[in-house]
Amino acid sequence: MEKYKTQGVCSPEIYFEIEEGIIKNVEFVRGCPGNALGISTLVKGLKVEEVIDKFKGIDCRGKGTSCPDQLSKALAAYIKK
Repeated sequence: MEKYKTQGVCSPEIYFEIEEGIIKNVEFVRGCPGNALGISTLVKGLKVEEVIDKFKGIDCRGKGTSCPDQLSKALAAYIKK
């Protein structure tokens, strides 16, 4: 399980698991439970690149980022490893 420290959102960390380029699991620490569960459920089984493309740049209340955007950043950082 990978760990990513977020910036600018309610959820301070995201944990995720990837197998052969496919997202197997995503867990947000704290934040909005319904939205976090929704995001986690939606991305399960999708390709990493697909999720990055869909979620990159989504803004929450003018913060310049959001939990989906932070997930895209986490996945992009994972790919660069």
